[in-house]
Amino acid sequence: MSNITREETEALIQEVLEVYPENAKKDRAKHLAVNDQSVEKSSKCITSNKKSLPGVMTIRGCAYAGSKGVVWGPIKDMIHISHGPVGCGQYSRAGRRNYYIGTTGVNTFVTMNFTTDFQEKDIVFGGDKKLDKTIQEINQLFPLNKGVSIQSECPIGLIGDDIEAVAKKTSKEIEKPVVPVRCEGFRGVSQSLGHHIANDAIRDWTLGARDNDDSFETTPYDVSIIGDYNIGGDAWASRTILEEMGLRVVSQWSGDGTLSEMELTPKVKLNLLHCYRSMNYISRHMEEKYGIPWVEYNFFGPTKIEESLRKIASFFDDTIKENAEKVIAKYRKEADEVIAKYRPRLEGKKVMLYIGGMRPRHTIGAYEDLGMEVVGTGYEFGHNDDYDRTIKEMGNATLLYDDVTGYEFEEFVKRIKPDLIGSGIKEKYIFQKMGIPFRQMHSWDYSGPYHGPDGFAIFARDMDMTLNNPCWNRLQAPWKVSEEAETVAAASA
Repeated sequence: MSNITREETEALIQEVLEVYPENAKKDRAKHLAVNDQSVEKSSKCITSNKKSLPGVMTIRGCAYAGSKGVVWGPIKDMIHISHGPVGCGQYSRAGRRNYYIGTTGVNTFVTMNFTTDFQEKDIVFGGDKKLDKTIQEINQLFPLNKGVSIQSECPIGLIGDDIEAVAKKTSKEIEKPVVPVRCEGFRGVSQSLGHHIANDAIRDWTLGARDNDDSFETTPYDVSIIGDYNIGGDAWASRTILEEMGLRVVSQWSGDGTLSEMELTPKVKLNLLHCYRSMNYISRHMEEKYGIPWVEYNFFGPTKIEESLRKIASFFDDTIKENAEKVIAKYRKEADEVIAKYRPRLEGKKVMLYIGGMRPRHTIGAYEDLGMEVVGTGYEFGHNDDYDRTIKEMGNATLLYDDVTGYEFEEFVKRIKPDLIGSGIKEKYIFQKMGIPFRQMHSWDYSGPYHGPDGFAIFARDMDMTLNNPCWNRLQAPWKVSEEAETVAAASA
């Protein structure tokens, strides 16, 4: 376990804050904290979901990224139009490894980029006609698409394009759903509002399409996987063990998801929520309107897998509960073998995390299964209910940081000196150049899946491969270089 004390962590925060002007220091101090398991509400120790300070290097994304890149983009049989200049759509294209089954360009379109490609004249005269024409052309070129979503970029909200009117008109003409999503990037403080806006669009334009359709035959064991984006095949791994315990996965979205699956979701008996931050809104809506309960689950590492399977099974009869225990017993030997192989190589290693969504807390158990310790964690766009769920998972001296700036993150790493960092692509090369092993935890660094029993074996292998790679012996972190220089200077004095 880490030997850092609460007092030392508090002193570290104060030291890092000293560089800021007084007002900035006061603001950032609210977003940095020492974990306290005794508090019931994280708002007593840390502030979140607030506007980033101008002039600091935030690692957040925008509302458009939250809607197009996370919630809508992975729906595979719909075409998602980035309505605005080409840059936003190009930047978000195929970045998250949302695996899917289908023929790209024929009946699936996740990795294709569709944009209205705004020019100066479109800003001046408006883009409604261009959007209308784009939808018509797309439907001719890709007739097997099941519908279209319009993902608004910043200029759309500023010039006042009526995307709702265009959506209603073109939907009638092409006889397919056309969903307008007001996710202009300037809305809100981060991509989090984009998730909420996308959920509201699903609620208003999609979810109730088959409410009066009784042709779908239901069973007592129907469930839906919500908020799993199938990074590297995660949703497939989760689906495997759920079906092994006797449940029927009617829909999974948005990873490898379809429009039809979204429409069928209100007919299930239980919604299984993986990424709380991005999909809790639609889960709550279905609970209120359709009476469908929802439960969070975590399939990272054997400890959390077993907890989650039992929690899910508790919503069903004894048959499912017994099957859950059989699944747990089946995979326990495999998990023990993985731990026996990798824990001796990873025991006692310190990890710092900084990711979006649920990973800052969901992956903690998997690291602990391998004998590793998470000594710092935080969210890019978390809310306080995310931190409420995190504080109980962490030790009392753990460093918490919300919307951490590039400067703060680097300084924390220099002082705490973790053995491994798990964060995003913007941070990856900075820390690798500092000689610190790093895993890109938004897209699994081109690996995965990490969910489920098989995923845990891949997770353990990747952490070992990264941390114990001999290349790190060729690199030195800046503080190690300075320490050696001080030692040499002292010896020659």
